Amino acid sequence: MQAQPNILIVDDVPENLSVLGELLQPTYRVRAANSGARALQIANSPPPPDLILLDVMMPGMDGYQVLRELRDNATTRDIPVIFVTAMDGTDDEEKGLDLGAVDYITKPIRPAIVLARVRAQLELKRARDILSDHNAYLEQEVARRMAENQLIQEVSIHALAHLAETRDPETGNHLRRTQEYVRTLARGLKHHPRFSHYLDERTIGQLAQSAPLHDIGKVGIPDHILLKPGKLTPDEWAIMKTHAEIGAEAIAQAIADSARPVEFLQIAQEIARGHHEKWDGSGYPRGLAGDGIPISARLMALADVFDALICARVYKPPMPYEEAYSIIVSGSGTHFDPDVVDAFIREFDTFKRIADNYAE
Repeated sequence: MQAQPNILIVDDVPENLSVLGELLQPTYRVRAANSGARALQIANSPPPPDLILLDVMMPGMDGYQVLRELRDNATTRDIPVIFVTAMDGTDDEEKGLDLGAVDYITKPIRPAIVLARVRAQLELKRARDILSDHNAYLEQEVARRMAENQLIQEVSIHALAHLAETRDPETGNHLRRTQEYVRTLARGLKHHPRFSHYLDERTIGQLAQSAPLHDIGKVGIPDHILLKPGKLTPDEWAIMKTHAEIGAEAIAQAIADSARPVEFLQIAQEIARGHHEKWDGSGYPRGLAGDGIPISARLMALADVFDALICARVYKPPMPYEEAYSIIVSGSGTHFDPDVVDAFIREFDTFKRIADNYAE
């Protein structure tokens, strides 16, 4: 059974309160206030009124001021207010409606008119409440599904990336570390004049999301080369380097198969193809240089090299953080974008924390 609506009547004249109370109480739960201050106190206490019948001419705080206070308060701003007043001028009515009143009833009141207008406003409020609750549910459902889709997407990305990892068991937490290094560099460059046009929060999230796919092309490298414990021959190294294009082409095929554009895959393709390019043009697979290298790939290049330096491999021990730091810094302007190196220098402590948190 639906609960009776709560109505607050506000008037400084006891007789007026009595008349309205007797009219409304058979149908509604009624509370009364004989001043603007008391009305605000009641309106802000549970249960809130579903409707307020408010006198205009009151000593101290008049009805207009009470309405302003109600509308300025997030708790009470949506409570409908009907002015009930002896002021029957058009200007008075317009002023009340401009302030946010939903209706205007003049005294002396006519019971049938009051009841009809009260009922109409309560029905409107009920409809608004239902719509608001429905919208809130829809927003929650959209947020839940987006979060679910995001989780599925992230799991799928890591599943794909781990295909490369299963071919190269020494990588361990490499994906997670490089992902966080890229995120750290991007945030460190977010306000830099050369990068601010690109590095908004959405793009930073997509960069971090895409980073684990940087070596997906290794699935196309033969085991005898990928798992070789010693130094590769020139011919083997030439084959190894093809993993960048293999990965980019695989992602390009995924983009082509998609029914609509998927932004993070575009970034993933840039990273897969370009994370071995060097600032001076001596990298691979395309020998890109300077700003010709996508920003995403420049960030990934530094993250990938730093992690490779500090991690153990069958052919080398792990390098101390400070030694890896020196190598990265010495590569500024040759291997790496100088501004990306500057961000690395500023965030070096964060890099070390990430490496410790996701150690092998």
